[in-house]
Amino acid sequence: MIKLGKIMVTGLISVLSTQIFADTNDQKLINAAIKNKVTVAQAIKAKDETAVTLTGKITRHIKSDHYEFKDSTGTINIEIDDDLATPSQLKPGTKVRIMGEVDTHRYKPTDIDVAKIEILR
Repeated sequence: MIKLGKIMVTGLISVLSTQIFADTNDQKLINAAIKNKVTVAQAIKAKDETAVTLTGKITRHIKSDHYEFKDSTGTINIEIDDDLATPSQLKPGTKVRIMGEVDTHRYKPTDIDVAKIEILR
């Protein structure tokens, strides 16, 4: 019985420390992104994992947590986890500021993995 309790406590500590680590990494990313305001055109040319802030509009919901985002320089796909915003909050035309990192791919277009989103009025 005592062994089971120790295992449960160890597991809980492991889960909590993983969450704290993830939150710390997201905060570091957001802090770096705040200092790097870019356009879509600049983000498309940026290196993988570059922290960026973009301001523009949601143009469409592609599927699950994938959206199309547009500013005056172009469009880019973005990934917004449901814990940051839901599809009902992100209708076409919704003006947003996103902070995240550039995600380049070998066989598909560059996109943005969003760490924080602000819905603007």
